[in-house]
Amino acid sequence: MKAVVEISGIQFEVGEGDVVKAPFIDAKDGEEIDLGRILLTKDGDNLNFGAPEISGTVKAKIVEQLRDPKILIFHKKRRKGYQKMNGHRQPFTKIEITSININ
Repeated sequence: MKAVVEISGIQFEVGEGDVVKAPFIDAKDGEEIDLGRILLTKDGDNLNFGAPEISGTVKAKIVEQLRDPKILIFHKKRRKGYQKMNGHRQPFTKIEITSININ
């Protein structure tokens, strides 16, 4: 069974056993969490659309908290001699989908 879930405003298609790179979730490694909104489920050829959601739960386990490679941001104003370099590393969470239960 596959499901489309919304995590922090981003939609992911997940199935049991999948490992997903999601935006940062404030939880400890190994902790069990429930993913919020289920928008669609797919079981073989059978599609079930939510209006706007489907009642049920998608349980996931936090695998690890990581950060992306550094992104560099360069600011420049032409003919003024102004240059500035900034950067940041965006945090993200790897989660493993453990079960999908639909009511």
